[in-house]
Amino acid sequence: MSKIENHKYTIYQAFNECFYNVPDYQREYVWQEKEVVRLLDDIVDEMDGNSKTEYFVGTVIVTPKGSINQYDVIDGQQRLTTFYLILCAMKALFDLRGEENEINSLISSSKVLDTGKTKRILKLEPRYDGAFEIIQCIIKENSDSLTTEKAIKASGINTYGALKNIVNAYGTVYDYLNDNFPETDKLLKFWAYLANRVVFIQISTEISSALKIFETINERGIGLNPMDLMKNLIFRQADADEFTKLKDEWKKITKPLEERQEKPLRFLRYYLMSNYPIDNSRKDYILREDEIYDWLVDEKNASLCGYKKDPFAFVKHLIDNLKCYLAYIDGKDKDGKDNVYTDNLRMLCGGAFSLHYILMLAVRSLPIELFNHFVKKLEIFLFYYIFTKTPTKELERYFALWVGELREITKLTDPDLQKTALDEFIDKRFVPNVQAKQTELAAFLGTYALGTLQYYRSKYFLAKLTQYVEQHFVGIGDPRTLKNFMGFEIEHILPDNPESDLRADFLLKNPGKDYEQYKIKLGNLTLLQKPLNIVASNNFYALKTPLYKDCGIYFTRSLVEMPTIGNQSSVNRINQFLKVFPEWNAATIEERQQLLINLALEVWKI
Repeated sequence: MSKIENHKYTIYQAFNECFYNVPDYQREYVWQEKEVVRLLDDIVDEMDGNSKTEYFVGTVIVTPKGSINQYDVIDGQQRLTTFYLILCAMKALFDLRGEENEINSLISSSKVLDTGKTKRILKLEPRYDGAFEIIQCIIKENSDSLTTEKAIKASGINTYGALKNIVNAYGTVYDYLNDNFPETDKLLKFWAYLANRVVFIQISTEISSALKIFETINERGIGLNPMDLMKNLIFRQADADEFTKLKDEWKKITKPLEERQEKPLRFLRYYLMSNYPIDNSRKDYILREDEIYDWLVDEKNASLCGYKKDPFAFVKHLIDNLKCYLAYIDGKDKDGKDNVYTDNLRMLCGGAFSLHYILMLAVRSLPIELFNHFVKKLEIFLFYYIFTKTPTKELERYFALWVGELREITKLTDPDLQKTALDEFIDKRFVPNVQAKQTELAAFLGTYALGTLQYYRSKYFLAKLTQYVEQHFVGIGDPRTLKNFMGFEIEHILPDNPESDLRADFLLKNPGKDYEQYKIKLGNLTLLQKPLNIVASNNFYALKTPLYKDCGIYFTRSLVEMPTIGNQSSVNRINQFLKVFPEWNAATIEERQQLLINLALEVWKI
């Protein structure tokens, strides 16, 4: 095998010294919001734990390209590309806040080519179709996620597949940093940790050797993480003749996680926090991933888990929790059956938020009626926190504190006492926090527009409103699946892509109002069946109203007609949150926005 060189780089050193190319034969960028947020969460976790320790993010395999310090990336491009997008987002944030920084030199730099000419090139250049152009556009725009996405769309670049993933990843990174580090000094602290403490090992060799190393690493694995160490710990407790049986049981943990591309250490952390009291020097009851192994080998904790006494029982307990964990991710109950409440949580949280699994695993043994009751209230609680962009750190502190109380409730054997205790928990923990955030939520929704949060959350929000209205219209009180309404399309009543005469008409009748802002306001959005949405297209409101009358949901029909039935009927009660609008303009959009805020406070009432 050819000479192999390895070097430990910080993120700053890597992008300061090296130029990376992602060859077109490599896998394209596949990371979704879930992976991007997890990487950011992990960095923040490590920074909060001890900002002076290094955080190792793995290995990157490269092969020299011929020019000095220029490399083709063989393995690790998902992480490298994400780190590069983080640099781009941070530069945009610093520039917008008027803060000088050196990040620009890590994004692109002048290089003397083999021809002797000097050229400014990017520090990371993906070579598969369209990716380089997307990266260039992101750097040129140097702005927030929504503005950047609009610029890319306006440039005519067709974003699909991996290209869409890159655009979404930049948006995710920008929004995450902007939301979690609103103050420049805090963003600078994050930048210092990212630049100087986040490290990886770069392995460099010629192409055939690099591919062989890549194959070996992916085939055999490299290094030991707490999951590997725990496996060894468990095996040490078993007799040699039981290894085969134990190995088969262990596969029931690792294989489903691998197939689902779920992070094993995240599940392990949630499992331990939900099932056992976490006593640490910080007294915050939070177990970080790098603390898992040390926690497990502590004699007191080993006794709590019981893996020394009966390793098979411990592994079975892990497997049972994993089945629940994966079922909850799918929006099912612990037995894998359809469940309205867990599915609603799935649609609210998406893949980006997962801390609530700590609480759900803790209450998995509750009778299904109580479990559903708890999850229904948890959805309301999380809605308030997600829709006010509350930092996840605050929720983690709450959940780490509350999970012990929930464990005690599950130990109660009397059903009446258990129900009473659960209601007391909800009254004590959920209700005050929700009530304290009502004003904040109303203010947030007052400026809410498509793009304020992820698209799927806007769809969830409109679907919940639609479902609530529909149930009152038809007189059904029992919960129904939200999927029936998630299948509808978001309709811009004031069209998203208007003809010039419609835009001119709006500007004439609404002087001083920005069409682009009003078309994405919450008050301008409704749900509509796809065939009707296609026909409605970019027409004037007056031409759309016949289609709205034909819509299968009352939430949209009520824009143009609202029947009155009796005096105290459920239809009349829901009508107070709705209104018929004979015409459509900036004032009506603002008025409807307030109506929907009032409706939301009713829908998500605890």
